[in-house]
Amino acid sequence: MATRSISPTDHERIAAAIRAAEATTDGEIYCVVAHASDGYFFPAAFMATAGMLIASLAVGYGLEAWWLSIRLPHFVIAQLLALGCVLALLWALPGLRIHLVPRGLRYQAAHANAIKQFLARNVHRTAARTGVLVFVSIAEHYAEVVADSGINAKVGQHVWDGVIRDLTAHAGDDRLADGFVKAIELVGAVLAEHFPVTPGDTNELEDHVVEI
Repeated sequence: MATRSISPTDHERIAAAIRAAEATTDGEIYCVVAHASDGYFFPAAFMATAGMLIASLAVGYGLEAWWLSIRLPHFVIAQLLALGCVLALLWALPGLRIHLVPRGLRYQAAHANAIKQFLARNVHRTAARTGVLVFVSIAEHYAEVVADSGINAKVGQHVWDGVIRDLTAHAGDDRLADGFVKAIELVGAVLAEHFPVTPGDTNELEDHVVEI
């Protein structure tokens, strides 16, 4: 997945792609790229704690099997020190946290962020309910197209799945800007088919990609 911020030149390329796509449709396209959708400290801490408890049980049974003994207070202190070190490491190295979080939980966080951005950016408030959000969360390797109700009534999810596959393929090659441009072209073609531009159409959303 892409790791770099989008350059000013690529920002302009994406904005130009949005303007070109919206010239053929009454729909509105908005793009957001999040570097991460959550800090993941508490989920990572929970997983680390659970792992350490399981490891402690294994060590305890191993010591008993080898006829070795350790005083219970010393064993508990060792556990607490180890846990403190792990939590300090997770606090100091945020990039480590996501690797301890299950994929399903990462995707839930990214999906929740996509819906949050859809609402926060007013993509749901276009006059004909024809706004579309193209969303990428880099840390989670996640992409989503969120379409308003006016579009969902005519366009099936399988159409957006194809857009997402192409976008994630570009992002996987560290060509996120190219992926956004292609996704905008595909979304624009779908919107032009179902919601062609009409006289008096106005631009209701800003034509750029937002990095958060």
